[in-house]
Amino acid sequence: MLTELLTGWITHQRWFAGKGRPIDDLVVDSDVELSPRLRHLIISVHQAGARDRYQLLLGSEAPEWAHFKAAHIGEGYYDAAYDADLTVALLEGMAEGRDTGPLRFRHVEGVEIDTSLRSLVLGAEQSNTSLVYGETYICKLFRRLNAGVNPELEIVTALARHGGRNIARPYGWIEADLDGEPTTLAMTQEFLPNSNDGWALALASVRDLYGSLEGSASDAGGDFSSEAYRLGITTAQIHHELAAAFPTDTIEPQEVKRMVEEFRRRLGTAVEEVPELGEYAHVAEEAYQRVTDVASETRVQRVHGDYHLGQVMRTTTDWIVLDFEGEPGQPMAERRALASPLRDVAGMLRSFDYAARHLLADHSDADELRPRAVEWAELNRSSFLAGYSAGGGHLRAEDAVLLRALELDKAAYEVLYEARNRPTWMHIPMSAFQMGR
Repeated sequence: MLTELLTGWITHQRWFAGKGRPIDDLVVDSDVELSPRLRHLIISVHQAGARDRYQLLLGSEAPEWAHFKAAHIGEGYYDAAYDADLTVALLEGMAEGRDTGPLRFRHVEGVEIDTSLRSLVLGAEQSNTSLVYGETYICKLFRRLNAGVNPELEIVTALARHGGRNIARPYGWIEADLDGEPTTLAMTQEFLPNSNDGWALALASVRDLYGSLEGSASDAGGDFSSEAYRLGITTAQIHHELAAAFPTDTIEPQEVKRMVEEFRRRLGTAVEEVPELGEYAHVAEEAYQRVTDVASETRVQRVHGDYHLGQVMRTTTDWIVLDFEGEPGQPMAERRALASPLRDVAGMLRSFDYAARHLLADHSDADELRPRAVEWAELNRSSFLAGYSAGGGHLRAEDAVLLRALELDKAAYEVLYEARNRPTWMHIPMSAFQMGR
């Protein structure tokens, strides 16, 4: 029986969110034939009274290669995302604007989609599956489904309409109704073959610094500060474009104070689970209190929401910002909510600290190199902030108080994440509470 096969298979997929908990029930909510050997499934997985929904491209009459672990389901069934002979149906559907049962395939007005390209699955993702078609398109399948329009589709198509240059051009998407709401199942954008992600470039710079016997971070052959400056400019431009494409608002001091109470609640949760953070919790409490003391009207708008070096790509000409989905695992309404653009700034500042320090986890000379890590992070943090200001980003002197609080709120989240998933990395976010910034 197919549901039994899927129950055994889905728990081993990296994008399955319910690992470690038994599945009480698995139900196929939607089963649509896209071609004679290809079906699109929406599956409900019930665990401990909660339900999560996932999508699957189901292939039948499995070819020989489909027996490798990532694709094989059993009894002739396989995950057809890995089958380039079948995934052309996704491009064809978007190119034609086809409706197939409850599925709606759409393309951006005025674009043409080349349906002759074959796909290849990217292997690095945790929560989605991306198919690269030639060197032209990347189609992201949102494996775990949340009812509503995905923020990335909403933002990227809006920015494209407003002439945004620092995004990957959108081409099309697939949607269906879940809980009565149009819900994004997949989206296709421009693929950037001749580019490098910011995390990889930053790590190359850090390795170069650690490998040099003397000299400062700005003297090392892999100096990243000019790129950090340019990234700051790009970030400010993206924030301006988001403010032009979507409504903005101003929150009153009382709402700012309520936001700080959320910071305190999250800090308390982190301390409860990671007691060693308690020794430094006063650092965050003092930063939060300063925000409360000087609370004033604060501008809010649509933001990226999960901004870090892994979300930006350096092409031959500029930085491109990707993955406007917001914080993974958060409700769709929260991911689409207005927030201070300083939230994105804080996320990138934390990312510089991560890039500088994570190579120290197993390094035999960690104690000796730590001052250099601090120097690298501070240089690139300041360069990024300078670029953000030069690009027109709103960064007044009084904003430093809120920015510091947002950084520590992010660091508290990181402490909790690392304690649960990568204990050897926990020293990275803990350092945010130990430094006198």
